[in-house]
Amino acid sequence: MPNFALHTIHTAPEASRALLDASNKEWGFIPTLHAILAESAPTLEGYQRLFGLVSQSSFSPAEQQVIYLAVNVLHECEYCTAGHTYLARMVKLPEDAIEALREGKPIADARLQTLREFAEAVVRERGFVGDDVVERFIDADFTKAQVLEVVLIVATKTISNYVNHIAHTPSESFMSDPKFGWLSPRKRRAMA
Repeated sequence: MPNFALHTIHTAPEASRALLDASNKEWGFIPTLHAILAESAPTLEGYQRLFGLVSQSSFSPAEQQVIYLAVNVLHECEYCTAGHTYLARMVKLPEDAIEALREGKPIADARLQTLREFAEAVVRERGFVGDDVVERFIDADFTKAQVLEVVLIVATKTISNYVNHIAHTPSESFMSDPKFGWLSPRKRRAMA
């Protein structure tokens, strides 16, 4: 298995050092995902920019976390599911919605469930969701801009989810807490 370095500001390629410094300032530490992404400054910068742009979207912070978690779970990314469970709780996404997203069960809140279903359809169908699915999403009081913003969040999570799968990103220490940690269905089946 290829070993990806967990870069620090001092060991990272020169072009990644300022980016890692920015991560450290934003998060209060350098997330292990960012430490791995630092191997490629353009990839780290792309991820940071996309992540920042999501916060400028028209979705509320809780709605952003619904999409993030839906994509993470569909991609079976344990690192990001744990991390976004933490972030979802920070923005006060209801606990029952978080649990439903993590366990693949319906969300009681109809609007959040519609948002989740649309995000999952975009991922599963690689964008080929069909006009009727887009129209139902818009009819549920979402906008055309939000259709595109779902794609933005999918793109952001595709970078992190795929890198985590390829590089076997080590979990952050808080992710060992069962209230954040999450096992993918693939691992659950393997352990059964």
